[in-house]
Amino acid sequence: MKKLLVAIAVLACAACLTASAGQGKEKLTPEQKALCKEMLEKYDANKDGKLNKKERAKMSKEDRERLEKAGLGPKHKHASKEFNRPVLQA
Repeated sequence: MKKLLVAIAVLACAACLTASAGQGKEKLTPEQKALCKEMLEKYDANKDGKLNKKERAKMSKEDRERLEKAGLGPKHKHASKEFNRPVLQA
């Protein structure tokens, strides 16, 4: 009986992990992709295809507002945690 309960618990945990693995990976809209591309072209100084901390710090207030409005700022689900990892990639 114990083995059956353990097996059921393991299967339930595996099902929960599998179900939550795909969450939070929504696709960007074409408009968001275009904005990302534009910001990369404008601010990617080292041309590595990502905006690092220093490059993001040089963004204008207007461009930051555009990203926020498009749902790509640090407070949105498409943004990475704490906005430290590069979000804007080609």
